[in-house]
Amino acid sequence: MSNIKNVTVLGTGVLGSQIAYQTAFSGFKVTAYDISDEILAKAKERFEGLASTYQADGVAGAAEGKADAALTHITYSSELAAAVADADLVIEAIPEVLALKQQTYEQLGKVAPAKTIFATNSSTLLPSDLKDFTGRPARFLALHFANQVWKFNTAEVMGTADTDPAVFDEVVAFAGEIGMVAIPIHKEKAGYVLNSLLVPFLNAGYALAAGGYADPKDIDNVWRIATGAPMGPFQITDIIGLTTPYNILSQSGEGKQLGQWLKENYIDKGKLGVATGEGFYTYDAK
Repeated sequence: MSNIKNVTVLGTGVLGSQIAYQTAFSGFKVTAYDISDEILAKAKERFEGLASTYQADGVAGAAEGKADAALTHITYSSELAAAVADADLVIEAIPEVLALKQQTYEQLGKVAPAKTIFATNSSTLLPSDLKDFTGRPARFLALHFANQVWKFNTAEVMGTADTDPAVFDEVVAFAGEIGMVAIPIHKEKAGYVLNSLLVPFLNAGYALAAGGYADPKDIDNVWRIATGAPMGPFQITDIIGLTTPYNILSQSGEGKQLGQWLKENYIDKGKLGVATGEGFYTYDAK
């Protein structure tokens, strides 16, 4: 059992909201932080939608009041110092932009209590890219979740050479307490396990569509029919949201052209995925 009681999640986007809600659903006190009250107002709507989704998907206890009760465990703040004032654990889930994350950790390290553990949900960056900006490398590591955490409940835990083993074990225990299957990673690997497999797969799909070889829907059909997988690369991307793969591709020399294709054909047209009602596919408003 961990000693973690109060959790702050930085960033209330698609995955940040899921992490915060799942943690609250598991009985923890959660503070959701974002940079403006306007963004937090949208986050409240997203949390309410997650409560409905948990009930519709039959998550254990959701229909018996646990889903609605989770909403009462979440508080909101657009002031970083206030958001982390009593945090045992801060989970950072802000956009996948290295400079932005580094700047955020510099600010966070100045205002968080000495007890606080910092965990990045970065999907591709190494924790060693960030540790020197935290002011507490011994209490910093990566804690990476898969999208739709209530169904795809893995939590990859990866430290650096400076991470205190006791902190690592504490976060592994916490992951189990919020219903995740903890996957300890024994040394740093960009992309962890999940994205080391997933990102090349998604990029291969983008390259086929961007190159004019086949349409996204047909690429998805081939993958599902031929492998028995439930979703193809473009269906997965719509769930993730197109902004995250765009940010990742834009930081890669080889991927910039694919990133530009996503931007010009989808992102610039407001087609960001499930969250906005349209990406590669269209979705009914909830």
